[in-house]
Amino acid sequence: QKEVNTKQIEIVRICNFMNCNEKEVNDMYREADLPTNVLLKWCKLLEYDFFRIYSQHLILFSSPKQNANTTDSKENKSSLPNYRKNLYTKEIIKFVLELVRTGKKTKAQIIEEYKIPKNTLLKWIEKY
Repeated sequence: QKEVNTKQIEIVRICNFMNCNEKEVNDMYREADLPTNVLLKWCKLLEYDFFRIYSQHLILFSSPKQNANTTDSKENKSSLPNYRKNLYTKEIIKFVLELVRTGKKTKAQIIEEYKIPKNTLLKWIEKY
């Protein structure tokens, strides 16, 4: 709703795009959860990637991968696309560097808690 207000998108356009009425749009604003197909429509309409919020959360808070030696990687192959965990966005880098700058977390805590490689963190600090 904030993005709609910022971009000054009229409710008529939203209703036409979402194929719904004004009451349904207002209901969506109040919902804690939306189906992914509805969220995708909002992404397209507002030209904003709401899924990135969740992807960043997964990158920062996912559990470490098991060692390849302990499981047979051929048996556990998934038919789903394999996405690399180390695709850090500028928002994530800024968040992590702000933690270091303000002293909220030490470098060691960030490396341990977020599983960011030490060299990666040091390169970010040097670069930014």
